[in-house]
Amino acid sequence: MLEQIGLAIISGLGVGSMYGLTALGYHVTYRVSKTVNFAQGTCLMLAAVLGFTFQVTWHCPALLSVLFSLVLCGFWSLLVERVAVRPFVKVNSDAWLMSTLALGLVLENGVLFVFGKDPRGMPSAWQEIYFVLMGLRVSALQALIPLVGILIAVGLGWTLKKTKYGKSLLAVSLNLDASKIMGINSQRVIAMSYALSGVLAGVAGLMIAPIYTVSAGMGTLFGIKAFAVAILGGLDSAVGVMVAGVLMGLLEALIITVFGSTYAQMFSFGITIVALCIRPNGLFGRVAIKKI
Repeated sequence: MLEQIGLAIISGLGVGSMYGLTALGYHVTYRVSKTVNFAQGTCLMLAAVLGFTFQVTWHCPALLSVLFSLVLCGFWSLLVERVAVRPFVKVNSDAWLMSTLALGLVLENGVLFVFGKDPRGMPSAWQEIYFVLMGLRVSALQALIPLVGILIAVGLGWTLKKTKYGKSLLAVSLNLDASKIMGINSQRVIAMSYALSGVLAGVAGLMIAPIYTVSAGMGTLFGIKAFAVAILGGLDSAVGVMVAGVLMGLLEALIITVFGSTYAQMFSFGITIVALCIRPNGLFGRVAIKKI
């Protein structure tokens, strides 16, 4: 039993890191534009499907497959912002809530038509490499996933604080009107934040593709969980989002190990609701200060 719990912790760290990485996409767009992309889960699926198509079907080199997949995910998220978000934000409408979700469903059904409904396994050389950690047999991919998640989160934090692009993002998030006066193209910054969110979801999709089967519907539940993670951690806190993602992954893995997969969704979402009842702004979220 101890060995099973140990493996569950390793698995939970990996999946939780990908929850956090996908949820960081929600965090970025919310910080900049106070909107979120509810097609984020389908972007994760798109990356996995594209990676499978490039690498397995068309026999492209793995590195090029990853690069092409992430670029296309970025362009897809740009399209979401241009078609499903920007027109409604301009007229102060919240219809982007449904339009992003609807566009995600369009993509999912399009992929279902082209790719097919049968799940497919994604090969990975990292999955075949094993090492022993505290008596547990761990694949290199299981160790690589949380490492990549942490490095990307740290890199995102550094980018926001130290680069011109990151400072533009922060400026727009703090005061949209003032950023325009300073010569910052706020619309372009918002669009790029969506592209970044798509790339983050794409990385998560490519990383978990060898562990889960690749299918048109794989992103739906993952996207919902990532949004729950973003809310749990606090949409305005990057650190909170990543911590909440890891906690969600660990919780799910342990529940599956102890009670079985039947109870995983019920308990994980139930505990999320309880946590939000105690801390409505999330574990690391801040209470908004309204000036009168």
